[in-house]
Amino acid sequence: MTKRNDLRRDQIESWLLDQNAPTLLADGFDGAFIGVLNENDEPRAVYSIDKCIDLLVKGGMTRISAEEYFYFNVIGSYVGPQTPIFIFTIK
Repeated sequence: MTKRNDLRRDQIESWLLDQNAPTLLADGFDGAFIGVLNENDEPRAVYSIDKCIDLLVKGGMTRISAEEYFYFNVIGSYVGPQTPIFIFTIK
């Protein structure tokens, strides 16, 4: 069985369709996807902040650069009511 953090984009999209929860996904952060929040009949993808930053570091950024990039370019972006949600998760 595939671990949740090993999901590919097509697997996440398929799961969302099965849940009748089509929503926007954050590009490049499939490994940080943790679920969906259905708020006012608007499903929103939910991602782990720590895992997102870890993915940026694995991609070659320093930890500081990854955090700056993430907080400015990712969390700081609004793309409508289905904008993904980013949360801190307990380790």
